Amino acid sequence: FKEHCQIATHSTRSKPLNTNTAYPRPQLQRKQWQSLNGSWRFSFSETDNPADVQWQHTIQVPYPPEASLSGIGDTSYHPVVWYQRTFTLPETWTGQQIHLNFGAVDYQASIWINGHKVLSHEGGHTPFSTDISHYLTQGEQTVTVRAEDDPLDINKPRGKQDWQPQPHSIWYPRTSGIWQTVWLEPKNPTHIQKLRFTTDITTLSIQTDLHLNQTSDNLSVRARFHINNTTLAQDNWQLNNTKTSRSIHLPMPGLDDTKHLFWTPEHPNLINVTLELRQGDRVIDTVESYTALRKVEVRKGQFLLNDRPYFLRLALDQGYWDDGLLAAPDDAALKKDVELAKQMGFNGVRKHQKIEDPRYLYWADTLGLLVWEEMPSAYDYSPEMMQRLTREWLEVIERDYNHPCIVAWVCFNESWGVPALPHDARQRNAVKALYALTKALDATRPVIGNDGWEHVETDLLTIHDYSHDGVTLEKRYASPEASRHTSTQTLEHGRAITLECFCDEGQPVILSEFGGIRFSDAHDGWGYQQVGSADALLAKYAELITAISHDGLAGFCYTQFADTFLEQNGLLYSDRRPKVDLQALAKATRGGGGR
Repeated sequence: FKEHCQIATHSTRSKPLNTNTAYPRPQLQRKQWQSLNGSWRFSFSETDNPADVQWQHTIQVPYPPEASLSGIGDTSYHPVVWYQRTFTLPETWTGQQIHLNFGAVDYQASIWINGHKVLSHEGGHTPFSTDISHYLTQGEQTVTVRAEDDPLDINKPRGKQDWQPQPHSIWYPRTSGIWQTVWLEPKNPTHIQKLRFTTDITTLSIQTDLHLNQTSDNLSVRARFHINNTTLAQDNWQLNNTKTSRSIHLPMPGLDDTKHLFWTPEHPNLINVTLELRQGDRVIDTVESYTALRKVEVRKGQFLLNDRPYFLRLALDQGYWDDGLLAAPDDAALKKDVELAKQMGFNGVRKHQKIEDPRYLYWADTLGLLVWEEMPSAYDYSPEMMQRLTREWLEVIERDYNHPCIVAWVCFNESWGVPALPHDARQRNAVKALYALTKALDATRPVIGNDGWEHVETDLLTIHDYSHDGVTLEKRYASPEASRHTSTQTLEHGRAITLECFCDEGQPVILSEFGGIRFSDAHDGWGYQQVGSADALLAKYAELITAISHDGLAGFCYTQFADTFLEQNGLLYSDRRPKVDLQALAKATRGGGGR
């Protein structure tokens, strides 16, 4: 692990969540749904039996109990937490299946409806749901949740959540229990369960893979693809089993008109999709979704977007809030983070050690911001850790495959969870295996096996380099030859960038962590280097960006977007107040990039 100063942080209060306005699953929307966010009964109790729970508190879901916005704000060790609330269903939902959905519960969840256990799920960052229809009664219903999250277990994916009693160094307060939206949804007994789009910009085609929950007689699908109410294509086809794949071809526009169809951060053109599941002449399910014509690949040392070289200007974004921790204050806060990244001149972010709320990805899709999605790390290697990590990573890829904003998957970071990579063949094979598994599940995006150093298998050759001065950075990355030479070295952190088993195939070199300049009025905190004024921060930032603005890199990721607890090296304060003028910052950011 990196070694840093251990100092306290600056904090301000956020606004409370608007619990009912943001549809929580933007890639598969239905008109009817009901949020269960808001006040729940809550208890710290290590019992296994809901009948034995003594309800001591009221909590505001979806904020974790460690967060002040939850109304609890208890950061002590609590390996088990309980939730309970009642709800009633609209009369218009009679005769439909009722599905209970959880966006994310950290780490292991058990769910009861009216005293009946209906579901268990393991994994702190991915959604799960179940049909609760058979357990419902007349009138008021009761849902009970038990969440187990051992604060000392470092063999599970936990990201930046600290295992010590108080945050230290680069680790932050824990997030236990429910931290994303809980909601209800009525569905026809036969309904669309999964939806996947794979687009091809060469043929202007959209492969639509659709899964139903069950088969039935005389089923068909009607699909409409449209932009701003202008229909691009329509299709109808019969369904003979639960899975179907259909390739939809859009009309070929003129040579200069593809920019109105292709998705980029500068032109985030989304294609809306309406799907109707029909039984005979009757519509039994309707879902709204979206996709985009967008292609990413690496070739000849370059990152390509829609077959054109595209220089990546990313910010490291850890997705924490002072008073919500991993849970955003509201949907507007997620949108604002995307807007701020763009206002600072970045065309993307590396979501560091967090699987972000789907609403953030929706805004990145809609407003135009590239995202690297990174699996939260465990911190010790074991077969159990690999099983947990792999199982959850599979769920991550399935959840987020459709988002055009995602342009890279990151399996590991800085050898966390695989600390003996240079010496342990099992751990090297673990990185290779997760890299290959990701490529097998998604052939459309580059994959980074282990970001930062000790590469064994990767599509992007990423380097973490916190050199303090532009002269050193320019020397290391001014030309392709210099960057390639640097990738064979062991830098100041004492880690080799590549291991002997790494096969150099001309992968693009990305400086995926650098900078970390601290400017803060707080007494305590740390950064990789310190400046004394906003002007000095802007000048130092511009110096570092200028130093890497030659042809030696295919992109960069600056550390970091916003202050995060002890780490006060953000370009924004933790409450998202800018430290410097955003227009000047954007000018400096866009000054980088030699291509």
